[in-house]
Amino acid sequence: MNAAIPDQAYLELAKSYDAVYGGFGNAPKFPSAHTFMFLLRYWKRTGKAEAPAMVEKSLQAMRLGGIYDQIGYGFHRYATDRQWLTPHFEKMLYDQAMLVLVYLETYQATGNPFYARTAEEIFSYVLRDMQAPRGGFYSAEDADSEGREGKFYLWKEEEIREALGKEEAEPVVEAFHITKNGNFQEPMGSNEGENILHRAQSVGAQNSGAPDSDFENRLAAAGRKLFETREKRIHPHKDDKVLTDWNGLMIAALARGSQVLGKKEYGTAARRALDFIWKHMRLADGRLLHRYRDGDAAIPALLDDYAFLVWGLLELYEADFEAIDLEKALALNEIMLNYFWDPDKGGLFFAPHDAGDLLVRKKEIYDGAIPAGNSVALMNLLRLGRMTGRTDLTEKAATLIGSSAGSVSQYPAGHTHFLSAYDFAVSPGCELVIAGFGQSRDTQEMLAKARNPFVPNKVILLRDLDQSQPEIDRIIPGLKSYISLDARATAYVCREQTCQKPTTDAAEMLSLLQA
Repeated sequence: MNAAIPDQAYLELAKSYDAVYGGFGNAPKFPSAHTFMFLLRYWKRTGKAEAPAMVEKSLQAMRLGGIYDQIGYGFHRYATDRQWLTPHFEKMLYDQAMLVLVYLETYQATGNPFYARTAEEIFSYVLRDMQAPRGGFYSAEDADSEGREGKFYLWKEEEIREALGKEEAEPVVEAFHITKNGNFQEPMGSNEGENILHRAQSVGAQNSGAPDSDFENRLAAAGRKLFETREKRIHPHKDDKVLTDWNGLMIAALARGSQVLGKKEYGTAARRALDFIWKHMRLADGRLLHRYRDGDAAIPALLDDYAFLVWGLLELYEADFEAIDLEKALALNEIMLNYFWDPDKGGLFFAPHDAGDLLVRKKEIYDGAIPAGNSVALMNLLRLGRMTGRTDLTEKAATLIGSSAGSVSQYPAGHTHFLSAYDFAVSPGCELVIAGFGQSRDTQEMLAKARNPFVPNKVILLRDLDQSQPEIDRIIPGLKSYISLDARATAYVCREQTCQKPTTDAAEMLSLLQA
């Protein structure tokens, strides 16, 4: 593939970027997380400062806008206007997962806690409202309740004052721009004095992580009261299907949150979802099913189911370093290649080869509301190849890139997740192997330092010496030569099959990682 294609994607995005309100184009505006993730990687490789500036302005405007549920958290599906004020009020599981990932990466890239707080808020919504008792995640919440779109989320000024009282209501009315006339109009143009809650389009002092604490604390307390009041309303319908692909995305997001934020409860929630899928949505031969609802698992899995769940497993491995997660990822990846790979032209079909009489077996390359299965599979192949040293996986990745190059080159900005994977393939990446006792303080310190900065093209492996025969050695026999020095956590930073001198110093490891 032409190495200039990522540059072309950047130029296309820069041309459509809304410098006033963030995002791309006019209206409607979709929060396409993978586009922002590509821009962060483009900045990391080229140093182009305008790329992260576009990301930051957009993510701030989205979090502060009406597209975000300011009381209960989580993102609505898209904004119907340029300003991110008026949303289509539906909430999708996949949006929460993908947006968490980009807010976490932006936190790593900038150190601004505003982005970490946003990720934590989204997690609080998902774990509160979208996780089934048995661990899987529901698919969506509708926009409508009581026959009207957005009714559950809208507030009249008198409702705010009645719920909070005069003194407590004042900062809320000010901060969330509540007016007597309202700011929400029905599709036919009528206005009933209802308001979409939103904040000013600047994070201001929040950039330092220290906004006016007294004001923000009062606002948070009032927000909790409004949430309790809102809970008494009739809720929008919840789509309670558990879908393997969207659950894979949320598993990936939660596992990444566990890594970046150091909160084990996110990894625990991810593992509960994985265990549910593994127990209830998998056939005896190891193949997956797509959908579960009311005790019934059905529909043979499609490409996205395999690719997205493998992504989740890779993130879960790098969160907990349970070798079984890597083993499961390799097994599902193998099934995916066996049933979806095009042996003639390369790439992966959306449906398996035994799907029945299909007039056309299509291949999805375009990254739309969520990344295409081929894009995610490409990243998985590259990560697995780098982790295991298996050249057959990296060769498959190279074939996938070659088979997709024509489509990607026609509209690079429509293939940003694919280009993030391409960046992984061609940029100087690294493998970090830590040999140490998994629960020891020095090992945990090394892992924390490795997870702190934004280093997107790395993989991390842990050779856990708490195990007399580390399980990872069985999966990747070559790791046996990575030993601990003086019974201390020892880091090996490797690039292009060449490792730097091992170090037991976490700061030196970090310096090598960022070189």
